[in-house]
Amino acid sequence: MKNCDRCFLAAPILYRVRYDESGLWFFVCLKCWESLSKNNPLYAYGGTWKARKKK
Repeated sequence: MKNCDRCFLAAPILYRVRYDESGLWFFVCLKCWESLSKNNPLYAYGGTWKARKKK
C-alpha cells in the first residue's frame, strides 16, 4: 500500500499523473485520478503503480 499524493489515503493502486503547471509527477488514487483527468488540458498519464503481494 502507498499513500495518494493528493488525499493522502492508502491505496493498492495509484496512477502516476501530471495535472498542473508545475510539470511534476504525482501518484494519485482512483478517486483523485478521476477528478484530475476530466477536462484538464494539463493532465498527462504516466503509468500505474500496483502493490505487490508478499510471497
